[in-house]
Amino acid sequence: MADVDVTTPHQARMWNHWLGGKDCYPIDREVGDKIMEVYPEIADVARQSRAFLVRVVRYMVGQGVRQFLDIGTGLPAADNTHEVAQREAPDSRIVYVDNDPLVVAHARALLKGAAAGTCAYVEADVREPDEIIERASAVLDFSRPVGLMLLGIVGNVADEDDPQGVVRRLVEALPAGSYVAINDGTNVLDVDEWTPAEATARGEALRLCADAGTVPYHARTPEFISSLFEGLELVEPGVVSTPLWRPDPSSVGEPAIIDSFGGVARK
Repeated sequence: MADVDVTTPHQARMWNHWLGGKDCYPIDREVGDKIMEVYPEIADVARQSRAFLVRVVRYMVGQGVRQFLDIGTGLPAADNTHEVAQREAPDSRIVYVDNDPLVVAHARALLKGAAAGTCAYVEADVREPDEIIERASAVLDFSRPVGLMLLGIVGNVADEDDPQGVVRRLVEALPAGSYVAINDGTNVLDVDEWTPAEATARGEALRLCADAGTVPYHARTPEFISSLFEGLELVEPGVVSTPLWRPDPSSVGEPAIIDSFGGVARK
């Protein structure tokens, strides 16, 4: 870890900060706070995405899934995929994938699976699905159902890198009975409907991210996210704002819609 640059903000570390984690440096908190000042919803997006992960993994385990391929892991936080899965089924096997050596180093140091199960870590890029499948197959049995987790990662794949093709190749490698979970940042409001203040805030947040040297993020439409499930059987309620996907019972009413949509589908 001696080569970690603590003077430049890092996307995964800022996300960790928005989740309330401690695996970040002053520069990450400084820039992360500036982004929250102009776009405070980003913290809700981060936290609701983590809550979505928890509900999705619980659902998949309930359907008999005991293997998970989590691509775009990010820095460890509360309720990581293996923790949720192995609470319900201690023999669950999880492979985490990220293209950032910092993330993989943190994951190896901090994420320990249950004795009956397995946790493994692969340093690879989502844009190289064949390499991911090949390396994950050392731990996962691709003749049995797998839960594929693509949470907040497809937005990092530019149009010219064919995000639909990347997802399609990953899904092709899964056996029948597998499940696919996808969520990503969106623009729920049509740009023509934004108030000047909303448009300015979102533009400033994107500028701050770009200036921070983070990986470019492509917020897309809910319709685009729906297209990633082509050929699969969507689980009810389909592709919705992440807080609305099978929310846990609450006494405070319906969750609010946020700029993050996702869903789960069965192959």
